[in-house]
Amino acid sequence: MKAFDIVLLTTDKYMPSETQNPLATNPILENELVAQALRQEGLKVTIQSWLDSEFVWESTKYVLIRTPWDYFEQFDEFSKWFQTTAKKTLFINSSELIQWNIDKNYLKELATKGVHIPSTFFIPKGSGLSLTEALTLAEKEFGKECTTWVLKPCIAAGAFHTYKFEKDEMGANEERFRSHIAEGDFMLQEFQQSILDKGEVSLMLFSGEYTHAVLKLPKSGDFRVQDDYGGSVENYNASIKEINFAKQVVNAAPEEADYARVDIFMDNEGKLALAELEIFEPELWFRLKPEAAQVMAKQLKKRYFQ
Repeated sequence: MKAFDIVLLTTDKYMPSETQNPLATNPILENELVAQALRQEGLKVTIQSWLDSEFVWESTKYVLIRTPWDYFEQFDEFSKWFQTTAKKTLFINSSELIQWNIDKNYLKELATKGVHIPSTFFIPKGSGLSLTEALTLAEKEFGKECTTWVLKPCIAAGAFHTYKFEKDEMGANEERFRSHIAEGDFMLQEFQQSILDKGEVSLMLFSGEYTHAVLKLPKSGDFRVQDDYGGSVENYNASIKEINFAKQVVNAAPEEADYARVDIFMDNEGKLALAELEIFEPELWFRLKPEAAQVMAKQLKKRYFQ
């Protein structure tokens, strides 16, 4: 007999006991909102760190990935844990969908299905390109010149190893570029000015049903919208056009997602564009819309426990 219906997955620094850590306040609050909503549906729920070597993962029917936000800093270890645990229990979203989404090379597949993404040049690990060569190839692929660029890893979160630089700063960034692409796949993207001017919108959907959205804005002098770098977040009334775009994105995924966050912005050509489709471990801002946690819980109960 399984002891739990659902385990909410986090990491050590976001466990409920870490109340003295100010950076843990929001993750702890959000996980508790999800746990409470699931318990109201009659489900047995606990919160566990993926780093807990003593927890018996066979003791739960499902694992719901929430806030393991150190996985990219020790990705090999996390991957081993994930592959091992997938043989012991089931994941929500599915393990296949998570594996597809954890690597941002998925953007290429979505683009082939008609989802508009920003001008992006994908650089495979160990390509041996210099930064000058990569920018030249990128501009050729884009069919235009770009003056400002963003370099980011295909496996990461929270703007980890994400850099903004000008084209005339290539020399100063060459060593950094070469060291990064030797370690993993990276993306070169044209910098999008509207991120500074208008911010980035995140729309939350559960089994394809839109519940709420937030607007993320960078602090003055920065380009990153994450609160780790001083960014701010506020409730946002998404337009029908934005909601329909988000639904187009989730419908283009290989299978239906039980939960998803779609990050969008207006690109330099004035078109709605996808920044990321998050169906692995997205922050879902339940603290700004607590009833959305109840929507999620009801849909999970209906799909997996009836």
